[in-house]
Amino acid sequence: MTTLRKRKTYRAAVLRSLYGAVERNRPEVSGAALRDELRLPDEDLSAACAYLAGEGLITVEWTSHRSPAAVSLTHEGIRFMEEEEESHAPSTGD
Repeated sequence: MTTLRKRKTYRAAVLRSLYGAVERNRPEVSGAALRDELRLPDEDLSAACAYLAGEGLITVEWTSHRSPAAVSLTHEGIRFMEEEEESHAPSTGD
């Protein structure tokens, strides 16, 4: 069974990967590419994507086996990641 800490880590990794793809003008990532990049087991990737989709942060096209075929950040997901980025940026003292 996957611990809560691992599930949160997997979700954050999915969001970071998708945000990086958006920054490189790749608004959609295949589930296979995401799985290979993050090295997550199918069930953990599927669970992370289902959770994030339920929160409205990503959209997922599912295969008939309920694994992600294509994944992308929603507008809300991009805003969430931008806020995360800003909150972790060092202040410039302006």
